[in-house]
Amino acid sequence: MQELKNKIQLLTHQYYPEIVENRRHLHTHPELSFLEFKTSDYIASKLKQYNVPFTKGIVETGIVALIEGKNPSRKTIALRADIDALPIKETNNVDYKSKNEGVMHACGHDVHTASLLGVARILNELKNEFEGTVKLIFQPGEEKLPGGASLMIKEGVLENPHVQSVFGQHVYPSMEAGKVGFKKGMYMASTDEIYITVKGKGGHAAMVKDYNSPLLIASSILLELNKVFMQQPSDDTPTVLAFGKIMGDGATNVIPDVVTIEGTFRTMNEKWRAKAHLKMKQIAEDTAKQMGGTCDYNIVNGYPFLINEETLTARAVAAAEFYLGKENVEELPLRMTGEDFAFFTQQRPSCFYRLGTGNKAKGITSGIHTSTFNIDESALQTGPGLMAWLAINELKE
Repeated sequence: MQELKNKIQLLTHQYYPEIVENRRHLHTHPELSFLEFKTSDYIASKLKQYNVPFTKGIVETGIVALIEGKNPSRKTIALRADIDALPIKETNNVDYKSKNEGVMHACGHDVHTASLLGVARILNELKNEFEGTVKLIFQPGEEKLPGGASLMIKEGVLENPHVQSVFGQHVYPSMEAGKVGFKKGMYMASTDEIYITVKGKGGHAAMVKDYNSPLLIASSILLELNKVFMQQPSDDTPTVLAFGKIMGDGATNVIPDVVTIEGTFRTMNEKWRAKAHLKMKQIAEDTAKQMGGTCDYNIVNGYPFLINEETLTARAVAAAEFYLGKENVEELPLRMTGEDFAFFTQQRPSCFYRLGTGNKAKGITSGIHTSTFNIDESALQTGPGLMAWLAINELKE
């Protein structure tokens, strides 16, 4: 295994300039969820160049490539990268700044895709040195419900050949480049979207007896919900209920008829999730009714919770420590953020880990989903090689 590890590290070093070039091209030309047509074409062109067979057009812009080692039917594992960008205007002053106004790879999916292209090239070079098949999933639409992962699964991405386990990686700007992080078991929360419409009776602000302000009703609803849901149901069931948008189309002296509210609900327990949906809806409707108004409380089910299978993740941690050194592998805390990779974890034993991309000394510290997000590109020395190593290590199990 030491010899194979050395070969992967050598190939990663050899292909590093092109991996960086791929990342910069993707960063310069970001595309929104389910509209990644040019991104898909670029990925396909690179796979052709690397002589890696692939299927294009899954969920329109998704791509699946296969690298078959010796005895390809022995076992199949999948590696996933998401390919979409966010509706954010980039403010970085870099040569590879986004050329698509108002669209930016602010969540690192350019890094994920460039890494997986690097893995494709590395593993294709080494396919005579392992048994089994590696399926590479280039997935659209991670940032938008219902999530490209769920749609690709519906189109059979985990079959033909049958996938036994799935790995995914994600940039982590608060971790220094060169390091990676893992969390066994429950890792990320389910994420639901909430849309509330509160109706009262509008009117002239001075005519107090003639209106019933939906703004006051909405405020009471939010306070009641906050009172109940900020008290977590139990220590082992983290919960977040938060509202980020409230709209009432009135004026200084105009009370509107309707107020709309948007928010998110997150947790890590499916029974509590279902119970909480009913509970919050009841609280909102009862509060509105008591104040003489009405409330339409709409909950859109989002991504499920993400759970890293314990045994698989333990093997991945051991493999990462062997590949990078124990000092470069960290244990991660629970996160209340969500990820559509969670759909894979609900279907197959899976491991979703973090790739350090920050560099405090260079001032590369901006968080994801910000206009100044960037990475220390030395992380692209770590990501592709480690993912290739994890794939080969798991195929040997």
